Amino acid sequence: MAISQSSQLKDNGHPPDLDPLGGESGAPKKSGWMWFLAIIVLAGGAFYYYKTRPSSDTKAAPAPGARAASLGPVSVAVAPALKQNVPYYLSGLGSVTAFNTVTVKSRVDGELDKVNFKEGQFVKEGELLAEIDPRPFQVALEQMDGQLSRDQAQLNNARVDFKRYDQLAKEGVIASQQVDTQSATVQQLEGAVRADQAQIDNEKLQLVYCKITAPLTGRVGLRLVDQGNMIHATDANGLVVITQVQPVAVLFTLPEDNLQEVIQHMKGGELSVEAYSRDDQNKLASGKLLTVDNQIDPTTGTVRFKAAFDNRDLSLWPNQFVNIRLMLAVRQNAIVVPLAAIQNGTQGSYVYTVKSGKANMQPVKVGLTQGNIALIASGVSAGDQVVVDGQERLQSGTPVEVHDSPSSVPAIGAGGAVAPAGAAPAGDKGSDHSGDGKHKKQEKQS
Repeated sequence: MAISQSSQLKDNGHPPDLDPLGGESGAPKKSGWMWFLAIIVLAGGAFYYYKTRPSSDTKAAPAPGARAASLGPVSVAVAPALKQNVPYYLSGLGSVTAFNTVTVKSRVDGELDKVNFKEGQFVKEGELLAEIDPRPFQVALEQMDGQLSRDQAQLNNARVDFKRYDQLAKEGVIASQQVDTQSATVQQLEGAVRADQAQIDNEKLQLVYCKITAPLTGRVGLRLVDQGNMIHATDANGLVVITQVQPVAVLFTLPEDNLQEVIQHMKGGELSVEAYSRDDQNKLASGKLLTVDNQIDPTTGTVRFKAAFDNRDLSLWPNQFVNIRLMLAVRQNAIVVPLAAIQNGTQGSYVYTVKSGKANMQPVKVGLTQGNIALIASGVSAGDQVVVDGQERLQSGTPVEVHDSPSSVPAIGAGGAVAPAGAAPAGDKGSDHSGDGKHKKQEKQS
């Protein structure tokens, strides 16, 4: 063997090829690929084990109720469900309208001699507002008086002649035709006298028109013509506008779906109406419903109503926008809770009640909402403590801690119902004054 290797080295001049592990080049080249495949398999197994192995955090995570218990009680605010009388009303948007509006104009032509009112003044019917220079009409009256005196004298003379001619005709001295002619003259002069008297009455009326008086009781607006100007009966603007504001009317609209309900209540008696400010916070006036329009607006699907207000304190002003509440009835002994307590989930409306220091999810049926309160048809009884703040952290069985006493929560009757004396009020956090009574919170899933 040594001789053959030396001879091979001698023949070629180079040592024989060896593999990396010390073997000769004749060893199979597939061993390198086998090592590569083995590494890939090991890496895949490690990755699979990493993904499928149980998580220590998952094993250690407690159930939702256990987690809440481990974190301690949840701080919430509660309010009691009350039994009280609650007014039921319909809300709409209205506009204040004057019962009567008059543009005061002159009925004669002439110079505006005096202005006897101040802008914004309240005037009574018949009160003197302005005067027009009466001298031209006084002169015309005196002229007509003179013409009447002349025609009256001619009439008296014609009557004397008629009597004379009538006697002579009876004696046969003159023809009867002359008597008839004199009778016609008398009648003509009598007509002239009546015409003169009518002209005199007209001139006296013009003198009356020179004094412009208020046609109704109301408030005058801004003066449209200044003293000293020439005014005419044909002027378009007039002197001033008088608006009747006591009483005053309000036109408001309601959906046509409420029409039959309102008509039914109108048959039972007079319905009261309340006007509120545009932010729906301040009550401005109380009045009564007068009538309903005779047709429905097809473009908006609403019907117009008219209400009257005494407006003694002038809280309502023409063309003012107000929120109207039409009172239909009073729900007697209704169970009410703050609107903030109502939650909505996949199964409907519910509230959280607090009993023995734990929260309990209680399904409820909401009858209606008024302002910041909700009338409960079923699900809650009077005296039950309902959560009004902190519901987002609650589930059934969660320990709770009340951080507000009932006396510190605002009165639940602020939206239209008055809580009875001595009753604990309720909160109004997150309430919706639009009256829809729906909070868009989804029920938390376990």
